[in-house]
Amino acid sequence: MTYRKTDPVLLARAKKMRREPTPAERKLWLALRAKRLGNAKFSRQVVIEPFIVDFASRKLGLVIEIDGDTHDFSDEDDLRRTRFLEKQGYRIMRFTNAEVMGNMEGVLRAIEEKLQDAPLPNPLPAGERE
Repeated sequence: MTYRKTDPVLLARAKKMRREPTPAERKLWLALRAKRLGNAKFSRQVVIEPFIVDFASRKLGLVIEIDGDTHDFSDEDDLRRTRFLEKQGYRIMRFTNAEVMGNMEGVLRAIEEKLQDAPLPNPLPAGERE
């Protein structure tokens, strides 16, 4: 298996975004980090070339995006981005800053429901095949 080196410009941008999260990203990260939600491992500002996603659980194939007030993408850009990520095997969840800041309980409940629908890892760990 060969691995491609991550684009250094995207990687630098992702690192900067990790150091300077929006208030909504910071709030959601506190709930997701360290397997706090459904024992799922999430990372933040993840490069999935050619994009940087806000949060991703690579093992569970779940991407969570927070769309801010100054959202850089049009609906068409969002659709193209979503289609690309889905072709890579990811399921996408989108929330607005307002939802995260004003209804965190509802956001977390929606994520937990999506985690329940997560595909099992392949291959299954020993003892779980029966």
